[in-house]
Amino acid sequence: MIYGSADEWRTAAGSRVVLFGMSGLGKTYLASMLRDTGDWFHYSVDYRIGTRYMGEYIADNFKREAMKVPFLRELLMSDSVHIASNITFDNLAPLSTYLGKPGSPSRGGLPFDDYCQRQDQHRRAEIASLLDTRHFMDRARDIYGTPHFVCDSGGSICEVVDPEDPDDPVLTALSRDLLLVWIKGSDAHTAELVRRFDRAPKPMYYQPQFLERAWIAYRVEKGLEADQVNPDDFIRWTYARALAHRQPRYEAMARRGVTILAEEVAQIRTPDDFTDLIATAIARKDS
Repeated sequence: MIYGSADEWRTAAGSRVVLFGMSGLGKTYLASMLRDTGDWFHYSVDYRIGTRYMGEYIADNFKREAMKVPFLRELLMSDSVHIASNITFDNLAPLSTYLGKPGSPSRGGLPFDDYCQRQDQHRRAEIASLLDTRHFMDRARDIYGTPHFVCDSGGSICEVVDPEDPDDPVLTALSRDLLLVWIKGSDAHTAELVRRFDRAPKPMYYQPQFLERAWIAYRVEKGLEADQVNPDDFIRWTYARALAHRQPRYEAMARRGVTILAEEVAQIRTPDDFTDLIATAIARKDS
């Protein structure tokens, strides 16, 4: 770890952390709270994915749909309108909408091969965005003079790295420059995330091997052909399994850094609270 002790963390000239864990446990809350002080640079990996690396795919998808409407087609062909994604740190809907869901096209699903192609685009974009972290650290210091840096990673970070490989290039790069901080949820948190997802299922990224197994197992269990799959039902069925799949991967990643609990995150109100919590987590690891 880049901070050898709680005291070293507290006295460092610049605090540098990467937050990871399941979506919905407080990563973006913490990053936004720290950013709002003016002393922390907030680097959102999902925002970088949706703008730098997948922005063109997203915009082209909008245009593809618009071209199906004669009125909009005419305007697009004459360069009379401009279609672009309005993705923000707080609204990543354009990215998740592009990823889509596999299943019956008549129910808004994508053919599985097309869905896998978009998943692969996301995988490559996420790796590139994570490796861009050092670049943004340098920018934060050299341009803005911001002393502290927080990388707000996506929930799928554990799917694009090999947590068991000591030489994994992404984890090696991140742990060389930042303290890895896992926000660990309880069983109750997991159950609540599943309930929340069931009410409003959203597209997400899956590790290819996991996705292939889930796609086959779901269709066997339901007795469905690929074009009969209800997209929302499939991702609801898959979500809890995906969380269980990710948990040991997060845990393995956390061996390179520290762990804080979602219950602890919920109590944080100020940067000083955050500093104290990370110091406590480092001390816990050392004990």
